[in-house]
Amino acid sequence: MADDHPLGNRVGDMRSILTEDPQTWDILWKQQVTPWDSGEIQPPLRQVVESGEIPFTKGGRALVPGCGRGYDTIYLASALGHDTIGLDASATAVEAANQLAQSSSLDLDLVSKIHFEVADFFKYEVPEDRKFDLIYDYTFFVAIPPSKRSLWGSQINSLIKPGGYLITLMFPHVPVHDPQPYAAGPPFYSNFTSYEEVLRVGGSEWEVVLNKIPDDDTLLDVHKGKDRIVVWKRTA
Repeated sequence: MADDHPLGNRVGDMRSILTEDPQTWDILWKQQVTPWDSGEIQPPLRQVVESGEIPFTKGGRALVPGCGRGYDTIYLASALGHDTIGLDASATAVEAANQLAQSSSLDLDLVSKIHFEVADFFKYEVPEDRKFDLIYDYTFFVAIPPSKRSLWGSQINSLIKPGGYLITLMFPHVPVHDPQPYAAGPPFYSNFTSYEEVLRVGGSEWEVVLNKIPDDDTLLDVHKGKDRIVVWKRTA
């Protein structure tokens, strides 16, 4: 229940507002009910990018669906030189992201690589020659009702190029056989199987190149015991 949830009572406030209408996310932003927003980049993302253990393309194209305030969009553009697009259904979130980018003393070359758009991820399209080298998902997958997760899988496959990488920071990560997965969130749960079963739809092939539960001492307090980071490479 909310008292036992890693985000505390705020998750209950969020669930009382959210519906399947994407515009309810804008209500959350306007009312400042954003328990998923920790105010910074999540350490597991920084670690996987900066460790050098995965040969991410440099200077390509990246996408961050559900970008929120834009920390990760700005970071991926900076760390990998990617032309990076942050999408969010909330105009208020995108306004906050643009304000963050403008206040961060970024050089003009980096600013030119950062783009924020108000858009519905599930209707987002790019031409074949503009598909992405990297997509990063943190708390976007868990915002989707589980009955609609197959749409997420189909859209990921339509947007990422063969050879491209998908980084999934799973939070909150719950065991497959957890008797109460819906008690987790925000606002829903995740585990490795829930991502895998929808990524491989339509014959798409993915190789898991990293599958790690981060050490608790590397995580922000609310994430301890709740994170799992998996990096997938699309092979076909």
